Amino acid sequence: MVSANREMAVFCFDILVAHYSKEQPPPPAFDDGHHPLFVTWKKAVNGEEPRLRGCIGTLEARALVNGFKDYALTSALRDRRFSPIEPKELPYLECTVSVLTDYESELQYLDWEVGKHGIIIEFTDPDCNAKRSATYLPEVAAHEGWTKIEAIDSLMRKAGYNGAITESVHNRIRLTRYQSTIYTMHYSEYLSHVKRIGGEAPVVAGFKP
Repeated sequence: MVSANREMAVFCFDILVAHYSKEQPPPPAFDDGHHPLFVTWKKAVNGEEPRLRGCIGTLEARALVNGFKDYALTSALRDRRFSPIEPKELPYLECTVSVLTDYESELQYLDWEVGKHGIIIEFTDPDCNAKRSATYLPEVAAHEGWTKIEAIDSLMRKAGYNGAITESVHNRIRLTRYQSTIYTMHYSEYLSHVKRIGGEAPVVAGFKP
């Protein structure tokens, strides 16, 4: 099984830095494969808890190299919930790569474990008959301190459902659970890696961290 690793996080930073510097990134140092994947960027300033700056991925299997190449930029620059990440934010960024595995579908809405499973919910909105779906990665519910019910209800709102959340609506949900491996790297660790392999600190738009 392919696991998220250091080289994948390095590659995502390479891609983002290359975008800003308008240069070609180095080739990836991990083996290709096909898995669903996500790239998450967070920003930590003044010792505060890192705040989300972008998170986008795919629940369908993709070639890992092209997938990380695409989603490193998409999550950094085109997550509609946030403004694009600017070069000056690089020193404060951390990147988390997620490789998703072990999909199990057609489950009831409580058939999962907080901290172990990511979840995808699909249901029909009883108010307008629209199909709705959304996902949380495995670490989300645990990080927020949610119970399973709280996570499900939050995910229903994320999916765009604005009606009353009742047991009847809960029972409409078709749930898919999955697991993931993750690797998180801060920009300072990325810089240390670049220097260790004999590279130079990136110069981005006249800004050298």
